[in-house]
Amino acid sequence: MFRSTRFRSTRFRRTRWGAVLLAPALTVATLAATPVLPVTSAQAADAPYERVLNGTFDNGKTSWWSSGNTPSTVNSGRLCADVPAGTVNVWDSMIGQNDIPLEAGQPYTLRFTASATRDVSIHAVLQVPAAPVTTTFNKTAALTTTPKTFQFTGTSTTANLHAQLSFQQGGAAQPFTLCLDDVSLTGGAIPPGGGRDFGSPVRTNQYGYAVHGPKKASIVNSSTRPVRWRLLDDSGEVVKSGRTDVQGTDAASGDHVHIADFSSVRKAGTGYTLVVGDATSYPFAIAENPYTSLRKDALGYFYDVRSGTPIEAQYAGDAYARPAGHIGVAPNKGDTDVPCLPGTCDYSLDVQGGWYDAGDQGKYVVNGALAAWQLMDSYERSRAEGDTAGLRDGLLSIPENHNGVPDVLDESRWETEFLLSMQVPAGEPLAGMVHHKVHDLAWSALPTQPDKDSQPRYLHAPSTAATLNLAAAGAQCARVWARYDADFARTCLTAAETAWKAALAHPDVYAPSSDSVGGGAYADTDVTDEFSWAATELYATTHDRAYLSRIDTEITPAGFSWRDTGALADLTVVRLPNRFPARMVAAARKRVLAVADGFVRDERSQGYPNPNLPTDGAYVWGSNSVTANNAMVIATAYDLTHRDSYRSAALESLDYLFGRNALNQSFVTGYGTQFSHNQHNRIWAHQIDPNLPSPPAGSLAGGPDSALQDPVAQQNLVGCAPATCYIDDIYSYSTNEIAINWNSALAWVATFAADSAR
Repeated sequence: MFRSTRFRSTRFRRTRWGAVLLAPALTVATLAATPVLPVTSAQAADAPYERVLNGTFDNGKTSWWSSGNTPSTVNSGRLCADVPAGTVNVWDSMIGQNDIPLEAGQPYTLRFTASATRDVSIHAVLQVPAAPVTTTFNKTAALTTTPKTFQFTGTSTTANLHAQLSFQQGGAAQPFTLCLDDVSLTGGAIPPGGGRDFGSPVRTNQYGYAVHGPKKASIVNSSTRPVRWRLLDDSGEVVKSGRTDVQGTDAASGDHVHIADFSSVRKAGTGYTLVVGDATSYPFAIAENPYTSLRKDALGYFYDVRSGTPIEAQYAGDAYARPAGHIGVAPNKGDTDVPCLPGTCDYSLDVQGGWYDAGDQGKYVVNGALAAWQLMDSYERSRAEGDTAGLRDGLLSIPENHNGVPDVLDESRWETEFLLSMQVPAGEPLAGMVHHKVHDLAWSALPTQPDKDSQPRYLHAPSTAATLNLAAAGAQCARVWARYDADFARTCLTAAETAWKAALAHPDVYAPSSDSVGGGAYADTDVTDEFSWAATELYATTHDRAYLSRIDTEITPAGFSWRDTGALADLTVVRLPNRFPARMVAAARKRVLAVADGFVRDERSQGYPNPNLPTDGAYVWGSNSVTANNAMVIATAYDLTHRDSYRSAALESLDYLFGRNALNQSFVTGYGTQFSHNQHNRIWAHQIDPNLPSPPAGSLAGGPDSALQDPVAQQNLVGCAPATCYIDDIYSYSTNEIAINWNSALAWVATFAADSAR
């Protein structure tokens, strides 16, 4: 397993993901996605740069937090907080904002308007809240019942992306209400979103290319004519040279891009570099099959995120070993006997096991089922294509290896058994339906090891979407397990058929979008696609023609995700052509190829080989999973036709994930030179605590999100081109989270790549 380099960093008071403690400080260059550029003194004299988000509270409390004993609300455009009496320290009652970027040696000026319901003094503090604490200023403001404007200035002695601005008013003898307005913090020489340097303009797959596969690089160059490139081996000798093809301006990044094609080079080796002018790429390998380790690591990720079992060093390595979490042993409250949220049911369920979803330790049926489905579909693909490696028992380092069952199925079973446990018991009003999710009552601290989580856990109300996800995954489980464990296969099918009937009886029970405290909402109010997908899987397993009439979705250029599963119907039909009517197979095949052709065109039309080309130009949360899912469709087209253009496009999508992109960044931990290692996660949080590891090798970062949906992204990625809206920072949950249904897509494509590289 990958062992990370030790990094130092900070923690702050509170994020959307929960309260956190303090840790050592860190430089801007270390925390940023790329190094900061030098800034001249003349630049510092320009207009001051605003460093506070939502300082006028026009967007409610967004970006602001307050202590648990100091409830706050926005009233008439002001943030007002009820300050309690009886606390001891001034910091016992606080209002604040985190993720303030500071530059060493730069002055910062705070302006704000404040009043209180009685005359009091508060402290305005700008500091890095980490040991050793570094304070830019700590000033006293004397408030009255009449709003007054205050201004304070201080010079930062440190560079840090995670400073904290706070208003501290603890130690009051009597309670009072504090109101703030027009909070502004200006300073620094680097503008918001500025100072990023993506390194060499020569962008390659930093990990490695297949000997018998495409080998291309993307070069940022303003020339409108081809430029010369040279491929060097590890001794610096020229192996190949040529001239680029001018791709032109890449809309998603704004880069003017050239393409260098050295696919004819078929000599295996390490330490290759591509040189254009005085610019050199990161080193990379050319190997007979560079994807075998990726397949193992991407699949091995799932053992590392197992819930309800100890993660043992003999399988995961010493750095990743940890006690079992959420098994009802103090301080855990679950998951052995988890009650429903009050008002939703009056029973409890044993929902141990399964995989932790993402950055939090919630477990969600709708994306868990998709992840399990992709692992099981990878197994079915391996059987259909004769990929014996994908069918190996002993492929993975997991407790179940060498039990006579392919490891990919063993791993998918861990999640499938959890899905089965989420079904409403017989005799209850919604019997057969499936609870949408289980997670903590509130956001737990970052980081929190699963066995140390003291939050109460609750089952959230059943939903039709979750119920149909179980129906689909359960039917697939019955099919793939029939040859290995007939009893388990029957259990899966019984649960799937029960879930289908329950969904028919309750077709419009939706998870609310507001249910997003302590875990994600995963709301979905259109379940026609889930009905179609579930019907497809049930028909493929049972051949009951009653399901055929409910298969009514088609794959489209929108692809698929946990929310949009309609495309999975066509993918299952073409995966199992002998189980469906010939006319249905022919139509599905035509649609899959048409969509795959569109993804290939999208990939080729861009300066960087991404089969994801959003129609509105905006990259979404988890955009790398879109890339991987679309590559899965392209790879399926290869399975249907064995046209090399599909295989090449699927492999080039991995080039994108391994660094041939606008950021010059590999999004897969442990793969490449500049790879993501600070993904948002409560278990692997090396950036915060040097005693914890970075995520294990094979972990896929979410990738660019042009909506900038977290404070770190909003502070540091202002004005970013969509393809560059990413930062490798643990607190940037909208660009740098990890998730099971993202890694399942990577694992599927890695398995295809490993098979096709033979």
